[in-house]
Amino acid sequence: MGAVILAGCGGGSPASPAHAASGGAGSGSGGGSHTSTTVGSLRIAITPSGGSDRRPDRGLTVTATGGTLTKVRATAGGKAVDGVMNRGATVWHSTWALGVGEDYTVTASGAAPSGAPVMKTVSFHTFTPKQTFVTRTVEGYHQTYGVGMPIILYFDHTITNRRAIEKALQVKSSQPVTGSWYWDDECGTAPTCVYFRPHHYWPAHTAISFVAHLDGVQGAPGVYGFHTLTQSFSIGRALTVVASTSSHHMTVYRDGKVFARWPISTGRPGDDTPNGTYLTIEKGNPVDMKGPGYDIEVPWSVRFTWSGDYLHDAYWSVGEQGFTNVSHGCVNMPPADAEIYYAMAVPGDPVTITGSPRAGVFDNGWTMWFLPWKRWLQGSSLHQAVRVDRHGSSFFHPHVKV
Repeated sequence: MGAVILAGCGGGSPASPAHAASGGAGSGSGGGSHTSTTVGSLRIAITPSGGSDRRPDRGLTVTATGGTLTKVRATAGGKAVDGVMNRGATVWHSTWALGVGEDYTVTASGAAPSGAPVMKTVSFHTFTPKQTFVTRTVEGYHQTYGVGMPIILYFDHTITNRRAIEKALQVKSSQPVTGSWYWDDECGTAPTCVYFRPHHYWPAHTAISFVAHLDGVQGAPGVYGFHTLTQSFSIGRALTVVASTSSHHMTVYRDGKVFARWPISTGRPGDDTPNGTYLTIEKGNPVDMKGPGYDIEVPWSVRFTWSGDYLHDAYWSVGEQGFTNVSHGCVNMPPADAEIYYAMAVPGDPVTITGSPRAGVFDNGWTMWFLPWKRWLQGSSLHQAVRVDRHGSSFFHPHVKV
């Protein structure tokens, strides 16, 4: 991370999410007519038919009546369109929305009950939208994160058609998990964001990838995605912290075992460090911390709220650590301990603060683990949970035991 990050323990306005990788996502209008070919009793219909300004969000459908489909091939820009055939081989539908401003060619083959073959080919063009939205992700390519790290997507436009967006999000994981998406309208400078979080923390050393098939998806009236956003990252070792403001000690767990128990000093009365299960966001050595009566460069600092709460070296309060709370809201640590934790920490490591008279505030940091599982499920526009494995993800109704 950067050497100097302006911040202050417990002070200042919430910072905007940083270090987000960008990808386009984003519209127009168009028709959805179909064309058909009939030979004997077999009729093949393709929707949309040839022409221009076709709506991409309606996808592509091929149907056969009086016979079955034997093969469907659709391409745009030399790339094949993913699709699924029903069990009866009578309907084929594209898996995702079509791309905007693209030329498509569709060739469908079928067979009548007599065995007579039929082939139909059409070409069409999807419209270029007048308004688009852009989607960004926090995750960096092949970066390593902690076991609590959610997938985070920011949209530069208010998203109202959330069901369509959620259906377009595909996740893969080297180890199977159950999770859910959660929509949020309070995410700093972004008007809308969505997070994916597993039911429990990710298993350590899990490889994760996701694809946001947003090209051609209508996120709000007249506003379309225009890019497919992809990313791959990994989960490192399991590193969690439980810091008690009442006992003045923090316990560090590494790979499920107690690694250390260190003395600390947290926020003094009036500046109490707020309770909650946070995630580490970023770190710096040193970090320039400013507030009422102080302006100091603080070594070995690991941030966990936007408003400026850190776990950090506090060489000036070693005598109080383990006995009383004297900080402006941060978790003060002995220098040697702070350096050890700093070296291990990556973004997404859980930090749980307990024993404080002050409650934490949702969205002040990566607070996705503030919410219990049932509450988290309610944040899905589809009201469904998601099964994820190395093959992909699928939705299921949350009343199923998870």
